[in-house]
Amino acid sequence: MLVLSRKTGQKLIIDNQIEIVILETRGEAVKIGIVAPKSVTVYREEIYEEIKKANAQAVADTKNTQADDLTQALNLIPAEFKQKRDEATS
Repeated sequence: MLVLSRKTGQKLIIDNQIEIVILETRGEAVKIGIVAPKSVTVYREEIYEEIKKANAQAVADTKNTQADDLTQALNLIPAEFKQKRDEATS
């Protein structure tokens, strides 16, 4: 981790395309401004963590739905075909 000290009005430049400006310091709070291309997504950490959780839940829900869909589809197969399938695999 790179640790820097900056004063109000000073900037950091990242990868020649992202500019971070120290706008104000008040007690333990620092107000910053970020200038970045639209293709660069910037999140506060707590929002980013919520997005990650929601994405993980969506993936889990999709897998469960796919498994349920497969089970339902298998239940639609007539019993006579299931019996032939079982005979063929034994």
